[in-house]
Amino acid sequence: MALLLEVEGLTAKVSGYTILDSLDFSLEEGELRVLVGPNGAGKTTLMSMISGQFKPYAGAIRFAGQNITGWPPDAVFQSGISRKFQVPNVYETLSVFNNVMVSLKGRRKVFATLFQKLGGEEADRIWEILEFVELADKANESADTLSHGERQWLELGMLIASDPRLLLLDEPTTGMTEDDKRKTAELIRRIAQSHTVLLVEHDMHVVRQIARKVTVLHMGRRLAEGPLSEVMSDPMVREVYLGKGKFQ
Repeated sequence: MALLLEVEGLTAKVSGYTILDSLDFSLEEGELRVLVGPNGAGKTTLMSMISGQFKPYAGAIRFAGQNITGWPPDAVFQSGISRKFQVPNVYETLSVFNNVMVSLKGRRKVFATLFQKLGGEEADRIWEILEFVELADKANESADTLSHGERQWLELGMLIASDPRLLLLDEPTTGMTEDDKRKTAELIRRIAQSHTVLLVEHDMHVVRQIARKVTVLHMGRRLAEGPLSEVMSDPMVREVYLGKGKFQ
């Protein structure tokens, strides 16, 4: 498959401290990749560089063949990259249905969107997404009435509605019950059937359920990469990140 995302020599520094150290990283179109590593390894920083929240000290980021290094977040979003943070980012006072509606591709101004006539195809798409994330029965409920897990699923639906080519998911199972984690992992697997997904995740039970290919970061560098079974058996990975028995 063709490369969708290419990161070359990416370096990030804060107050003289190197967070990413000449990192090379790439994703193929249609791939589901999981990023793991200890705290401070540079995982979230990499996501922030890709999505435009932070500008790199050095290096380049190419998406779909286009150099997007240093682009502002809105321009990165318009290019086809959507990001989900750890804390759900939904419109609390809007209904579940309207949250997805205002997220549809091409509808960028929230309040103007609420007064625009909804087309039949758009309505069908919203219901399709709500069914996909299993929130159709809560379509008319206000987002602030949802549980933590349901808010996470709603935001995943909102991201899908924006029709991205690449989804960046930063620890989406944080704070969830074990049942909700399993449901979220399955939802991400289904999303990855039609989208390229880059996922940061700490919970190894979730990683096992999702992972096809894993990249381990350590001290801003790529420590290991490959199928989960290979990464699990890497002595260096066990030493610096997993600890004895962590993968048991």
